[in-house]
Amino acid sequence: MAQIKINNLRKDFGSFNAVKSSTFTIEDGEFFMLLGPSGCGKTTTLRMMAGLELPSSGEILIDGVDVSMKPASQRDIAFVFQMFALYPHMNVRNNISYPLKSQGMPRKQIAIKVAEIADVLGINDILDKPVGGLSGGDRQRVALGRAIVRDPKAFFMDEPLGALDAEFREHMSEELRALHDRLNATTVYVTHDQLEAMQMGDKIVVMNHGVVEQFGVPQQIYDWPATKFVAQFIGSPAMNLLDFNGKIEAGASSTDMNGISVKIPTSRETLQGNLSLGVRPEHVHFSDSAPFRGRVVASEYLGTTRIVTLATPQGDIKVRTSSSTHMDIDETIGLEFDARTLTVFDADRGHALLSEANEGVLNRG
Repeated sequence: MAQIKINNLRKDFGSFNAVKSSTFTIEDGEFFMLLGPSGCGKTTTLRMMAGLELPSSGEILIDGVDVSMKPASQRDIAFVFQMFALYPHMNVRNNISYPLKSQGMPRKQIAIKVAEIADVLGINDILDKPVGGLSGGDRQRVALGRAIVRDPKAFFMDEPLGALDAEFREHMSEELRALHDRLNATTVYVTHDQLEAMQMGDKIVVMNHGVVEQFGVPQQIYDWPATKFVAQFIGSPAMNLLDFNGKIEAGASSTDMNGISVKIPTSRETLQGNLSLGVRPEHVHFSDSAPFRGRVVASEYLGTTRIVTLATPQGDIKVRTSSSTHMDIDETIGLEFDARTLTVFDADRGHALLSEANEGVLNRG
């Protein structure tokens, strides 16, 4: 398959800057996710990697070869679109075999390849059916089959499951990940769904307004967000951000939050001004004796867990707790934080404070 390197990639559409100096590396055989909200630049980045858009500047290297200005036909990649992009006048067999016919492959070899792919995807029984009458899941399998049949260096997928309903989308995401592992492919996958990215990806790039906010393995991005945007985009509920004004010296292991001392991972830098303390809902615990207090304003039952929302002087905070926990609306309770899991942010710039906990894993774009 292929290693793909992106160096200072930029794309302008007139005066609009869609992608701003992106840099990251996709290793050979990785399932790599481009994640972000609509309009963040993830699809534009994928299209430049595929050769469907030419970059304004920067480099795209596939196995060390600069393909930045080469057309898609010279990059040896396969693209799978959200809306399948199948040939409606052809049956399933002819849709899958079309790329091989275009390359002039002998008919017997084509038949063997199509049979192999159909077996992998479990679509032997629909090879002679017209694609128009197929379900969304079967059409997506056909689109994947047409991409796989050429044995390309990499697969590029732009929200390929976006047109499916939620239940079948989850099933297809499992199938797609299993197929990737079976083929040992290099796959680049665009999505706006953070759960899909976390479940399927080996690595994730999080983009916002054309900027790479963070890249790394899913667990690192969840545990140690590099920016406030990542903290609030990843996770359901998102990371709590409690705002305060203060100063944290390099080497400090606590901070004063409006008169209350809060333990934090030992800081590796000094930060002063408007700050935000980030804590995941599962790392907040109730304690009658804790000096930091909150007033219960909502309680949401979710089966095995409950999400309790509390109002505090630093902003609302959500706590993930046992479903058996009962609290009355307007009840006031103390809150404790797991100090090892906290992240402090520069509230104005949005960047995370470097600490002993996140150094070495805090990969900003």
